[in-house]
Amino acid sequence: MSPAAGGEVPDLATAVPGLVLRELTVKDAAEYFALVEGSRAHLARHGALPEARQADLAWVERHLAEEPGGDLRYGLRLCGRLIGRADLVAVDPPSWGTSWWLGLPHTGNGYATAACSALYAHARAALGAAEVLAGLAHGNDRGAALLQRLGFRPAAAFPTYVRYRLRLDGGPVNDGCAKPCCAG
Repeated sequence: MSPAAGGEVPDLATAVPGLVLRELTVKDAAEYFALVEGSRAHLARHGALPEARQADLAWVERHLAEEPGGDLRYGLRLCGRLIGRADLVAVDPPSWGTSWWLGLPHTGNGYATAACSALYAHARAALGAAEVLAGLAHGNDRGAALLQRLGFRPAAAFPTYVRYRLRLDGGPVNDGCAKPCCAG
């Protein structure tokens, strides 16, 4: 159920023909598990999905059966086939968190950029989101490039990751971090 409207979670079209974001549910468990299974090494590189990397099908079924509360869980579908995931997490609306990943065969094609762009536009228009936050492990250069393409800027640095912020309301990016990575 949509946290804003109390109704169905809408499919989100993207700028890439055939690429759609569709709510990820327990009905998708087997296909999602197969995608995780084929992507474990890829996901482990930067610490993504620590629980799912070790998961079996029963864990995935339980996870996807859980009510997401105010969060949105989307599967990225290319011509109907599940190729990744993107989430919006209701941190403290109008502040939202985000995460995303693609199966390794689908990286480098602009799918994450298109999907996340559609997701964050939906967050602003339908959910009244003022900002979206993302945590990214140090060394995840491809993830950082994606965030920068989407307009995110570093907002705070921590020992193992950098917090990025995308302001959707035109407000300031920097939250007081004095480290050089956070300038601008």
